[in-house]
Amino acid sequence: MLYPARRLRRTHSHIMSFSDLNLSASLLQAIDEQGYSTPSPIQLQAIPAVLAGKDVMAAAQTGTGKTAGFTLPILERLSTGPRAKPNQARTLIITPTRELAAQVNDSVTTYGRFLPLKSTVVFGGVKINPQMMRLRKGVDILVATPGRLLDLYNQNAVRFDQLEVLVLDEADRMLDMGFIHDIRKILALLPKQRQNLMFSATFSDDIRKLAKTIVHDPVEISVSPRNTTVETVKHWICPVDKKQKSALLTKLIKDNEWEQVLVFSRTKHGANRLTRQLEERGIKAAAIHGNKSQAARTKALANFKQGSLRVLVATDIAARGIDISQLPQVVNFDLPNVPEDYVHRIGRTGRAGKRGQAVSLVSADEIKQLTDIERLIKTVLERRLIDGFEPVHDLPASPRDFRPIKAKKPKKPNHHQAGEGRHGGKPSGRNANRHGQANNGNSRRKKTGSERKSVSKSSPWAKASAKRRSKARG
Repeated sequence: MLYPARRLRRTHSHIMSFSDLNLSASLLQAIDEQGYSTPSPIQLQAIPAVLAGKDVMAAAQTGTGKTAGFTLPILERLSTGPRAKPNQARTLIITPTRELAAQVNDSVTTYGRFLPLKSTVVFGGVKINPQMMRLRKGVDILVATPGRLLDLYNQNAVRFDQLEVLVLDEADRMLDMGFIHDIRKILALLPKQRQNLMFSATFSDDIRKLAKTIVHDPVEISVSPRNTTVETVKHWICPVDKKQKSALLTKLIKDNEWEQVLVFSRTKHGANRLTRQLEERGIKAAAIHGNKSQAARTKALANFKQGSLRVLVATDIAARGIDISQLPQVVNFDLPNVPEDYVHRIGRTGRAGKRGQAVSLVSADEIKQLTDIERLIKTVLERRLIDGFEPVHDLPASPRDFRPIKAKKPKKPNHHQAGEGRHGGKPSGRNANRHGQANNGNSRRKKTGSERKSVSKSSPWAKASAKRRSKARG
């Protein structure tokens, strides 16, 4: 039986450190080595709920520490249980992208370094045999993307008889990427008795519909309103013609001396083209998207984090999971078609309480995307014109009405009774013919052969032809 979600009351407001959250000394040592002492709001509410064995639905903006919000209590719970048997996994964490899977596994490894637990990550784009070998001895925590997980299950490389906890991370992105069918296949393979955790940046109506089939009597946690931007991010737009975007981006990077910039492109080909243009202008850049090999994506991301790469151009799918604690600058080279993606994009900066800024280069043909974004975040974004890049095609003004657009009401069906006209009574026009009524001799019934013959004889063409035949006989 499913129950309505219970919102967690803020009963832990007096807690000021991780040591107050009933975590073991091993976990506290690992947390301390990472330089953290005070839990974030999402961690403050999620950790006690997960430790208590509750199902959880947690919504928090990107960069608020939600990954640690579930990895820490899971590590704590697994540390006291039986070890995983061969090809078994005690906890399954599903993510939509390879980069996010790798990031989550890094968090598990970092925080669990002083615990006798085993974890691994599996995703596509790389050879499957090494992953099968790592699963052979069993793991306590398995982080996976949906497609590769099903491949491994179909090859008998992983089983879920010992599964205790299921985590869906970035559930909204999984639905956007079309993984709903794979998720349902995976759910059918899991034991019914388990703890279910859903963590996401946002919880749309579709996500809540999915949640009803997964979580039971969940604790619902939300530390920020839906579809809002992080207060630590300052964001504005630069109106510019589409053909001038690349040159403007180059000017902004050089004039402001940006050394680490994450740039979002709407398409893979656009990301490749922009990368070439930046390289030609002396700016070291690399692209990361679905057409790149996993090795190339991993290398580009590592170089960007280390600072040897100045600009990383990414598509939305590839960028989900990029976690750089002090990323100072995000640029939207193209506005996203889905307005919620704007919130995710600019959430790459201003993480963990740090300040960040996001700039969007907007051309006149993107006014619809801009309007949708401003309606979503309920804010008219500041516009800044850059000298020498004033657009020839002006960007239309933004509407000030942020009320949601109402869907058009469907037309009412025609409920007239059969055999009646539009205003009742006897049928007329075609209805009259249909029901056998006279219509001044203009009935559409099929003519007989003799009728067709008589009509043809009376036509002007037939009369002229008969006249010629008569003269020929004479």
